Amino acid sequence: MKVTCTGRRVTLKPSFVEKAEAKLAKLDKFFPGEAEAQVTVNVEKSRQTVEITVREGSLVLRAEKASERMEDALSDACDLLVRRVVKYRKRLGDKLTSAAAELPVAEPEETYEVIREKHFTVKPCSTEEAILQMNLLGHSFYVYRSVDTDGIQVVYRRTDGGYGVLVPEL
Repeated sequence: MKVTCTGRRVTLKPSFVEKAEAKLAKLDKFFPGEAEAQVTVNVEKSRQTVEITVREGSLVLRAEKASERMEDALSDACDLLVRRVVKYRKRLGDKLTSAAAELPVAEPEETYEVIREKHFTVKPCSTEEAILQMNLLGHSFYVYRSVDTDGIQVVYRRTDGGYGVLVPEL
């Protein structure tokens, strides 16, 4: 697995990078191809957050954990990734190797039940107008058609208080 480590507001020690590569190497057995992992460490006062994103083909796995020590957060995030692979291995099917099928089941697999289906018209507007409309509705996301690109986009409220825009690539 190709691992890329990035530090935000911190310089990562080589020992941490080696530990991240060793922990993520355990995930190699689940992926049939060459997976790529991006590890991002963000330090804020006494809280250190480790975010891991693993990409292999069309499959994307992500885990984020925070702790007082970045090593603990890394360990927790890696464990979370393994638990997710084990939990959803039947749904992932041929995107994983047979090694995932051999792992013991830790939790029963949940079913996806659609509670409600809502139909609505998608109005053209700018990103700023979409954020305003989202805030007026009290929602955490808003689907709209961009007046600039004429494509469907989603604006959402991030946990840090900012806003993000999802722009699908066709």
